Amino acid sequence: MDDLSRGQWVYHQLSDSLIQGRLKPDDRIKIRDLAEAMGTSVTPVRDAVQQLVQQGVLVMRSPRDIRVTRIGRDEYLEIRDIRLELEGMAAAAAAPKASAVDIKRLQSLIVLNEQALTEGRVVDAVLLNQQFHFEYCRVAGMPNLLAILRVLWLKMGPLIAQSYEAGGRDMVDHHYPLIVAFKNKDARAAKLAVQNDIISGGRAMLDSF
Repeated sequence: MDDLSRGQWVYHQLSDSLIQGRLKPDDRIKIRDLAEAMGTSVTPVRDAVQQLVQQGVLVMRSPRDIRVTRIGRDEYLEIRDIRLELEGMAAAAAAPKASAVDIKRLQSLIVLNEQALTEGRVVDAVLLNQQFHFEYCRVAGMPNLLAILRVLWLKMGPLIAQSYEAGGRDMVDHHYPLIVAFKNKDARAAKLAVQNDIISGGRAMLDSF
């Protein structure tokens, strides 16, 4: 694998860490530590970090002080409004398409999320929440929309991770109505369920500003 290919691999690894909430706002990124952990040289890691800095996902205070961006209230509200439209659209599109296997997969993610919450495994719960949201978008069969959401979640993932525990039941309760909407193949109810979930789960994030 050449440095260009390895740089893209590192970029995707770091992106997943952000999207899945394994990193939180203001967490420090150490290039040498990442290179060692990933079994690569510093060059592809530096290239991947620079790409994320250009996207506004990481902020470089100095060459030795690189951190996960802490977005402000106005940017959060902008992203939330976009998510309301796009994820609502995805849920509505997924409702008539969702098979019994799709619904079972979504239900399984909720069960695992509930277990993680009960056992205080917040990191696992955050990951399962992200997987749930991306799963119904996958069912919608809209790859371009999902690609856009990945970009939005680069900034949302860390914020959700920071606020997830404080959000409590608001972070999972509105997943259940989406299952009902999918079973009924009700596009309108599916869209409303997702939008209610985003707004309710966002209360803890608004409180954090």
